[in-house]
Amino acid sequence: MDKIDYIEFPAASIGDLAKTTTFFAEAFGWEFQQWGDDYADTKSSGVGSGVNAESPSKAPLAVIHVADINAAYGKVRDAGGIITKEIFSFPGGKRFHFTEPAGNELGVWSE
Repeated sequence: MDKIDYIEFPAASIGDLAKTTTFFAEAFGWEFQQWGDDYADTKSSGVGSGVNAESPSKAPLAVIHVADINAAYGKVRDAGGIITKEIFSFPGGKRFHFTEPAGNELGVWSE
């Protein structure tokens, strides 16, 4: 079953990424793994989450895990979703972004 298992918070700059991860660490005790200068993630937030300063979305981005990213890509398009970021690789898998009919942007990822 496909499910939301990750949320990504945007950061306008590398400095904002550092401020955001420090905030969550101090406020909630979350521990972050840094992936270069512009991305960090954590598994200690209850649901996987990250902070993106490389190509941040306009709002927090819910990310859905699927078994087959290519099949999900086709289903999203066929259902009326608009692809906003083509499939790309990252450490741990592949991902794409889309908007649904109300305009909300989401991501889809797979190993």
